[in-house]
Amino acid sequence: MDTALLTRIAEALERLAPPPPPPPSLEGADAFVWHPEPTARLSPVPKVARVEIMLLQGIERQKGILLENTLRFARGFPANNVMLWGARGMGKSSLVKAAHAAALAERPGSLALIEIQREDIRTLPALLNILRAQPRRCLVFCDDLSFEREDADYKALKSVLDGGIEGRPANVLFYATSNRRHLMSRDMIENERSTAINPGEAVEEKVSLSDRFGLWLGFHNCDQPTYFAMVEGYARALGLEVGEEELRRQANEWSVTRGGRSGRVAWQFIQDLAGRMGVAA
Repeated sequence: MDTALLTRIAEALERLAPPPPPPPSLEGADAFVWHPEPTARLSPVPKVARVEIMLLQGIERQKGILLENTLRFARGFPANNVMLWGARGMGKSSLVKAAHAAALAERPGSLALIEIQREDIRTLPALLNILRAQPRRCLVFCDDLSFEREDADYKALKSVLDGGIEGRPANVLFYATSNRRHLMSRDMIENERSTAINPGEAVEEKVSLSDRFGLWLGFHNCDQPTYFAMVEGYARALGLEVGEEELRRQANEWSVTRGGRSGRVAWQFIQDLAGRMGVAA
């Protein structure tokens, strides 16, 4: 078979084969969701579901620390990975998204927020390899991160936070929220203690994961004055015309029916109140 014929066959096969997908890009949006399969891609998020940072009440210290860390990173200076842990519904994930928005307000386009799902943590090294070549700075964010028994995905995260041989990309920070301080369930830690040849070392390997975060921010249960401050702040922001005494009475009743107080409960109450008053939230 002559060379010309072989060339024509090769060219025909190339035309039939689909072109390789373009590498994921951070153009066109300020927030993305990482999808590792079937083809690795970063899906843009046109509008992030968030609240203004000034509306987050009862977490002033945490707010100040996270905002300073995020702004420092957006300005091009070194900053720390952050673990936000503690009570449910107290604004951990809301604070991450609000700090990102505040950084963009100061430096438009400087910082991309990339959400990675808990079940995709094992693909974090692949994501970082993509982000390493990007000109933008990136916050990789995992909400409600924790690990259960027989779950080895924590090793991928530990390797990334340690930096490995390549080191963590200078343009990437990792923020995570969790209800657990050490990311591991108590029975997972106890199981390691009871079955390992050297219990101390086995437990230390797992609980040391959280030590890889430069900043720990704790979120604690909400007292009544803080809960009322949250409710009143939301009501002012939405322009709900209701007296303070009546607002507090209804908010207290709502919290009792929910069995607790938190920022999430406060926002759910305001959503209900705004709906009853015919006000768009």
